Amino acid sequence: MKIAQISPLTEAVPPRLYGGTERVVAHLCNALVELGHDVTLFAAADAMTRARLVPGRTCAVRLDPAPLKSELASHLCMLDHVRSRGDEFDILHFHLELLHFPLFEALAERTLTTVHGRLDIDDLTGAYARWTMYPLASISLSQRAPIASAHWAGNVPHGLDPAPYRFVDEPAGDYLAFLGRASPEKGLDRAVAIARAANMPLKIAAKVDHADRDYFEQSIRPLLGLPGIDFIGEIGDAEKPAFLGNARALLFPIDWPEPFGLVMIEAMACGTPVIATPFGAVPEVVDEGVTGFVVDGRDEAVEAVFRAASLDRRHIRQVFERRFTARAMALRYVDLYERLLDGPARKDTLLQRA
Repeated sequence: MKIAQISPLTEAVPPRLYGGTERVVAHLCNALVELGHDVTLFAAADAMTRARLVPGRTCAVRLDPAPLKSELASHLCMLDHVRSRGDEFDILHFHLELLHFPLFEALAERTLTTVHGRLDIDDLTGAYARWTMYPLASISLSQRAPIASAHWAGNVPHGLDPAPYRFVDEPAGDYLAFLGRASPEKGLDRAVAIARAANMPLKIAAKVDHADRDYFEQSIRPLLGLPGIDFIGEIGDAEKPAFLGNARALLFPIDWPEPFGLVMIEAMACGTPVIATPFGAVPEVVDEGVTGFVVDGRDEAVEAVFRAASLDRRHIRQVFERRFTARAMALRYVDLYERLLDGPARKDTLLQRA
């Protein structure tokens, strides 16, 4: 099958540091190539991929040192190029939310759009109601709730190549880990409170976005001088296996409708239990008492910290290998591509299986 994967230009593919969508695109492209498909990736020129790369920009927007740049202009130019080559592919798989909708209506039946973001946002309902011809893939069933009536063609959980994520049977560290953005919805302040209440060190590998700077300065920086609180900053894929694998558990105390939560399966790939709050996709990702614990509030989280050592880390890795590898994700997408390309005659079957 000839497949075009269209990635955001915001981060490199995969990202050098923090980033979710582009990391998933990278692992998906490589897995599809390994399955024998002809894959073309439209992304920034600094992508590292086994697919055929068509550069849409000289480098990812966030890595570009230029003081003035237009992310919108870059994406529009890339999309125009994709459209000019649209007839070369069996399927066009977009990871741009809905930016491409006005441009690809004539090719909509040969497209799939994976929705990576949250949907409880003003104006999205109207946009998805306007462009109903585009088949959509969710990354969790909970993600669909705000716009349940959209054209959902399938649900494909994220997956990762297991090779870079070294399994750690006996953690060398005795600490809890937080990996992600330093933001209110990700709950870094709550992670600090849990670690302090459990009398456990907390290592924080977090990105501080400009939008979250006030939260970081007001709510997090004063906590960084507390005993056992170690702020590392952003880390890349090379550092993640040791950081996650040597932790007693990953803390994921979110309070927003997280569409998936890639860091949870990164921890599971290393054999590390996940302690998370029951928002968004968390109950779909974490197997209670098997790969971690879904908790309500600080007290339950502290109790889960002490129960985490009882979980079988090898079994956690096995669950990851069964449910969340890049190959598993790619096979689900291939099945969805084939069902979409079967056309309207199988629309009822497609909807039933979504």
